[in-house]
Amino acid sequence: MPDQKKHGLLAQAGLEPYQEKPGEEYMNDAQRAHFRAILETWRNDLRNEVDRTKSHMQDEAANFPDPVDRAAQEEEFSLELRTRDRERKLIKKIEKTINLIKEDDFGFCESCGIEIGIRRLEARPTADLCVDCKTLAEIKEKQSGRG
Repeated sequence: MPDQKKHGLLAQAGLEPYQEKPGEEYMNDAQRAHFRAILETWRNDLRNEVDRTKSHMQDEAANFPDPVDRAAQEEEFSLELRTRDRERKLIKKIEKTINLIKEDDFGFCESCGIEIGIRRLEARPTADLCVDCKTLAEIKEKQSGRG
């Protein structure tokens, strides 16, 4: 089998795609450990980024005499803060997912209860809906948005 390029969260966690064994039970201890490693690495990377932003903003804070320079800096800070706010929400979702792993309730669709699937979870470890339910939810969202 040719080498597959590592990418995304798996590469960050230093992991290869999970190889299921024939007859292996879905979300067994090995699979849960695999996803916990992915999620914890992702959470730690996000936390480090938050710390870097905080340091960067403190270091870069300057009182520019030119209003254009001051406005540009404020816009940059505003964009960074919005990004950090999204990351903070993502960290909470990651921690919720780690708790689901601890409670042995990870990997199943919250809507219909079927297995979400190893590959989908590797691509989006915080997924809580199967592809079909997610597609249906997106269709409903688009329809209600047009209302």
